[in-house]
This record gives sequence, structure tokens and C-alpha cells, in this order.
Amino acid sequence: MSFDLVIFDCDGVLVDSEALACVVHADVLAAYGYPITSAQVHERFLGRSAREARAEVEAEMGRILPDDYTDSLRSTIDRVFGEQLQPVAGIDDVLAGLTLKKCVASSGTPTRIRSSLTTTKLIHHFGEHLYSALQVERGKPAPDLFLFAAAQMGIEPARCVVIEDSIHGVTGAVAAGMTVFGFHGGAHCSPATAGALQATGAHLVFDNMRQLPALIEAGVPGERAFDPT
Repeated sequence: MSFDLVIFDCDGVLVDSEALACVVHADVLAAYGYPITSAQVHERFLGRSAREARAEVEAEMGRILPDDYTDSLRSTIDRVFGEQLQPVAGIDDVLAGLTLKKCVASSGTPTRIRSSLTTTKLIHHFGEHLYSALQVERGKPAPDLFLFAAAQMGIEPARCVVIEDSIHGVTGAVAAGMTVFGFHGGAHCSPATAGALQATGAHLVFDNMRQLPALIEAGVPGERAFDPT
């Protein structure tokens, strides 16, 4: 199987942000009256948009979070990421060497995606090809974002390979009829992550981003056809 487009998730794939973000998200939610641990944030919300996470929390609380909640979450993440955010090891060289089309499809906001990639000096690899869950009706685990990204890039879903680190992301990419490589080399990953990504439908898993070019070149033997029914 050969590919025409590589679709990268951002958090946990391009930038090693998930562990930082889970701690911040948990701290801010607790400050607003919703006690939760960073591990619980990881389990429940990893790969999902902040919009969907907030809606779920509000439904459980039975009330709307205050108007300043989103600004508080955003400003705290801005500060922490500005001080600590790093690119995933090896990703800059990998992106520089890729000859295929590439884009980003992330649950983050357009501002967050651009900020994270600018902070880590990866933004020049993608130009304007940055796609956010806010641009579609349903975020991950629905396939909408991946299908939107492929359409914007002019590539058929079956010719796309998606690099994802979350169960929600893998679920959405598989539902879109795309090949999915599960990355479990981020700081937030545990020994169980690889198996969880495979069980969700990832066609293969890897933990060293420097392996990616060879994996893309090799493709996936026995690729299963996409059945939209």
C-alpha cells in the first residue's frame, strides 16, 4: 500500500504536550469545582476537543462552567507550554525529509495548533495545512476531521496514512477509511498504550518517530479494504 498524504495529529505526535496538558486541565477543572486527576483527564479526554470535554463535564455537574473558565484554561496552557513544550524527538528531521504531502488534523483550536507548532519551530513544515476540530461538526472519534483534511488536500481517504497517539484519534481515522499508525513514544504513554492503540484498530504501532519514513515506505501488508457500511 502506498500513500499520497500523511495526516499528523498535533498533541502527542508532533509536540510532546499531552502530559503537560492533562495536568493543566485537571488543575483548572478542580479549581472550578470539578475534582479530577490528570490520569482521569488522560483516560477520558485525550484526543478530544476542549469543547466536547467541557460539554461532558457540564452535563455531569448539572451546571454551566463560568464564562472565564475557557480563558483560564487557555492562559494557563499558554504559560506552561511557553515554558516547557518540546517537539517530539526526531520529528523535525522526519518532516524535513518527507516528500509526500502532509497536514495536521488536531482536536485543538486553530490558535492552539499554530501556537504549539510555532513554539516548537515546526510550523514551517505545514504552512497553512492545519485543520482543527472546530472546522467540522463532530470531532474525534468521529471521522469528520480526517475526511475534511483529506478533502482540503485533494487526496482520497484510502490514500492517506494518519499518525495518531490516542484511542479517539485512531477510532476516527479508521472510520474515515484511512490507514493508521499508532505512535506511543510520547511522555504521556504507558506500557499499555501500544496494545490499546492496536486493539482500537491501528494498523501498526511504533515508539520512535525516526522509524516513520521507513514505515511509510513499507506500507501495511494485507491492508483491509474500507467498507463504508
